[in-house]
Parts: sequence; C-alpha cells; structure tokens
Amino acid sequence: MNPIKLMVNGIPGNMAVNVAEHAATNEKFELIPYSLTGPEITQSEYALNSLSVRLIRPEMRDQMIADIKKNKGSFIIVDYTHPSAVNNNATFYCENSIPFVMGTTGGDRNFLTDTVNASSVPAVIAPNMGKQIVGFQAMMEYAANTFPGLFDGYSLEIKESHQKGKADTSGTAKAMVQHFNKLGVPFSEDAIVKERDPEIQKTVWGIPEEHLKGHGWHTYNLVSNDKTVNFTFSHNINGRDVYARGTLDAVAYLFEKVEHGAKGKVFTMIDVLKGN
Repeated sequence: MNPIKLMVNGIPGNMAVNVAEHAATNEKFELIPYSLTGPEITQSEYALNSLSVRLIRPEMRDQMIADIKKNKGSFIIVDYTHPSAVNNNATFYCENSIPFVMGTTGGDRNFLTDTVNASSVPAVIAPNMGKQIVGFQAMMEYAANTFPGLFDGYSLEIKESHQKGKADTSGTAKAMVQHFNKLGVPFSEDAIVKERDPEIQKTVWGIPEEHLKGHGWHTYNLVSNDKTVNFTFSHNINGRDVYARGTLDAVAYLFEKVEHGAKGKVFTMIDVLKGN
C-alpha cells in the first residue's frame, strides 16, 4: 500500500513536532514538509531531524495549500495548533475538502462538529488522542449511563497538570465532568484545578523534572458526605509519545474511511479504538 500523505499543522509547537517526528520515521506515512503556523511565528523553516519543514503563516495559507494539493494530490491534515485557531482552521479544511484529525482542544466544539457535518469531508475529533486514556473515559461513560446517581452525596475534586505552555484547561478533564455529573455529583468545569507552575508541579505534585515541559497528570477524587469513603482515579502521562501514536492511528483510521467514501461525518477516538 502507498504511504498515507500527511501534513501536520502547528509546528513548532511541541505536540505537532512530536507527531511529525513519529510520522517521518513510520513507513506507513509520507510527511508533507509544510506546516500551517501562527502569526506570532517569525521563522520560515523548522529542522525536523534531517527534514526541513516550511512554516506557512496565515497570510500565505490559501496559496500554499492550493499549491500542495496541486503537487501532492489528496492528503490528510493533523491539527495541533492553538485553541483560538480551532474553528477557523476546521472551516478552512472543510472548504478545501481536506479530511483532518483535530487534536487541538478548545474552540466552539458544537460549531466544530456542525462545520464538519455540513461539509464534504470526514474528520476525527477528540480532546485526547491517548488510546488508553480514551478507553478509561469509555469505562466511566459506561458507568455513568448504567449506574446513574451512583455517587449521589459525594463531593468531587478534579486536578490536572500540564506543561506551562498549554493555554486551556484539559479537554479530557472537561469531558470527565459530564460523566461524574451523570453519576450524581454536581460539579462545574470552572471548578477544575489547573496547574501550570513548573515549581509546584515538581515540588508538590512530584512530576519528574525531565517531563515538566511535556506531561498530563489528572486526579479525580471522590469523598462521601460523611467522609468515610474515598475513591481516587488517576492517569499520569509523562511525555507526548502516547498521544502521537494515537494520533497516527486516528490518521490511518480516517484514511480508510475516506477510501470507503465517508463524507461530512465526525468520528471519535472511540470509533478508532473499535475500528468500526
């Protein structure tokens, strides 16, 4: 099978670079050496090991994408840009008939879904690309739907820690709030404790220093009304490799859907896990 042509947007951002590095060394993929980047980026190229990736600023986006499509034909985009760019980028991909995997969190998620549904392209959209974490979320969703009100009377604390550069609250933590609400715990996304201070992460949380610039630690702590029962769920990820591997699995899944004629449909990482 010919390799899947893939463009990763958001370089020189850490997550975009990590995915691009994995794709560049994986024979299943052909990495297109271009990347849409933000207006604040002044460099024109990024050295990805032995590959030079040209960075495309917003004012050059239309012409460069048209040129890439002309020279490369059809391809898939992975988006790890910035929360403020989510909806604009998705609209652009749909208008230009480019299937995409949206790993960037934030933006108006309902509008994002509606944009894809009204278009001619399919997309994989997920707040978390780590397959094992997504599996854990699925288990929590099953519990919430099967045992509603299970934790009536319990209080909840959600804490999440990510590298200093992550602008928004974890999309994974936000998604978990909905499950706990169904389980009978009143809790708002605004109450999520978000830590971005490297010194506190190291001294209080115990996050290894070598992973302060790339990690995702989450803790969900439930306590009964009378303080006699405590449940704690945690998932701590050091580095970004688990997300990059999951992202490329999502790309391969989306490619198969495109090959079978999928249009105007949003897929999730649950769909990727099931392989349906």
